[in-house]
Amino acid sequence: MPWYDFIWNTGVDGNAAHIAEHGIDVVAVETIVCNPIRLQRSRTTGRPIAIGRSSDGRLIAVVYEHLDLVTVYPITAFEVEE
Repeated sequence: MPWYDFIWNTGVDGNAAHIAEHGIDVVAVETIVCNPIRLQRSRTTGRPIAIGRSSDGRLIAVVYEHLDLVTVYPITAFEVEE
C-alpha cells in the first residue's frame, strides 16, 4: 500500500466540502486512493481515478491529481453503480 500526503482545502469551496456534498468523508477518500480495488483514467480529463469500497461497503470512485510522487490532491469522489 503506497503512502501519500493528501492536500485538503477545508474552506467553503474546497475539495473537502465538495466531496462531503457527495456523502463521502476524507478518511474514505484517503483509504480508497491508498488501497484501490481498481485504477483507471478519466476519459474527459485524463486524471487518475481510484475505485474502492468505503467502510460502510459503498463502491466509491475518487478522481485526483498527483502533484508529485507523494502528494495527492483529491478533486471529487462519488458513489458508483456496481
